[in-house]
Amino acid sequence: MKNTKKILAGIMALSMTAALTACGDSEGSTTEETTTVTTTTAKTVAVNTEGLQEDEEQILTDVMTQLQDVELENKTVTWLAHYDINPSTTGASKSVGMEMFEKKYGGNIKWISTTWNERYNKLSTEILGGTGVDIFPGDDTANFPKGIISGNGGLTSGMFQPVDDYIDLNSAIWQNVSTGMDLFKFGDKHFEFVTSITAEAVVLYDKSTIEAQGFDDPWELYEKGEWNWDTFKSMLYDFVDPDASQYGLDGYWNEKALLMSAGVPLIGLSADGGVQSNINDPTVEKAMNFQYELNQNGIKFPKDQFSWNEQPQMLGEGSELFYIIGPYCVQADPETWTIEVEPENLGVVPVPSPAGSDPYQGAKVNGYALCKGAANPEGAALFAECMVLGNADERTIAISDRKAMDDYKWSQEIVDKMKEIDELARQYPVVDMAAGCSTDIASLTTDGGDQMGMRAAFDGTDWATMREAIGDTVGMLVEEVDEKLKAAIAAG
Repeated sequence: MKNTKKILAGIMALSMTAALTACGDSEGSTTEETTTVTTTTAKTVAVNTEGLQEDEEQILTDVMTQLQDVELENKTVTWLAHYDINPSTTGASKSVGMEMFEKKYGGNIKWISTTWNERYNKLSTEILGGTGVDIFPGDDTANFPKGIISGNGGLTSGMFQPVDDYIDLNSAIWQNVSTGMDLFKFGDKHFEFVTSITAEAVVLYDKSTIEAQGFDDPWELYEKGEWNWDTFKSMLYDFVDPDASQYGLDGYWNEKALLMSAGVPLIGLSADGGVQSNINDPTVEKAMNFQYELNQNGIKFPKDQFSWNEQPQMLGEGSELFYIIGPYCVQADPETWTIEVEPENLGVVPVPSPAGSDPYQGAKVNGYALCKGAANPEGAALFAECMVLGNADERTIAISDRKAMDDYKWSQEIVDKMKEIDELARQYPVVDMAAGCSTDIASLTTDGGDQMGMRAAFDGTDWATMREAIGDTVGMLVEEVDEKLKAAIAAG
């Protein structure tokens, strides 16, 4: 372990030097910030139930017949987070799932407030105090596996517990999210109530720019099975001309999105229910080499020429071709869009995968972690089941679709495309476990700045060089986490 720390310190010194010369636009800070403000995608858009049409009220009543007919003894589920999931007193919308939980079981959610930075400390304090907090945000891959191994504040038995005893994974409702549930299956236990799986990133474009260049529309290529790294790259090569102020690929999400689209994360689950390093995996090498090639051919947007900031407005101005970002970018009133694309010209398509590959997508897994010592795990499970059903039943999805079109001025075409992209993420989800293993591992692989880990190739460092620099250390650190994880699961 001492040798590991020495090697880690040396690499991190290099990483710090690189960070000081960069703009500090790491994805981690972006993700953390958007967690508190992001609206979910079309499937899970909140619905203002006070404004439901009469037939929609009946739809909810009919959908609820699929839920278990049980009497919930404890009707309060406690929720610790940096944001409230209850509708606010200002008339904010209420999710379909929340509405069903209230109507079917008389349930309610009690919010225990904290901040983003203090959320784990607050949770460990509550657990040590025996207050019986029930659920915690599960849409952050930083929870696992470290939340099983140990917690902050002196916890040694972990902050989260398995959910398997409280749900029927074979039921029709839970089968809707089975792929997501298995993403958080450690040993033979599932550690999260997954309520929906959506795409973490999409490729946005302006249809008028595509047409002006004489390109095939990316969505039409997708429908024909021809949207892949090759066609994506070809368009970028043909479009980029710095002398004419035409730039290629903008965004802070590019490296992760393109890595995930190959199907293998840097740190992932192992076949025996543990975690493993995929640094030496040939698919990872293929993804990194592809990004290195894009960099070498001038495809990356030159942030250094624009105060180290992305310039999404250039998408609508016709000055850049593609912008990879989370769907939240266009899940708002078009007047607030930063991309300056007219709604009728908005193009959206999945992040492309290698030709001949399954259409893997970086997945945003929405749900709830069940806290250790939860006072009401049964209520938490029923609440989660309501949320799953609200996100999965075609009738409630139709209500959410209407809301999306009303709020975002989306056409039926965009609604349908977003749903199809999310379906790809549900069928072919990929998540990276680096942040959930440790900050040391994340710093070397995912969060260490432009010249470290998964970001290095797109910044101009060939993958063989980066792999040589970090591979052994990452492997040792991940093995240590894997051993602790298995020991914690065995101890129960």
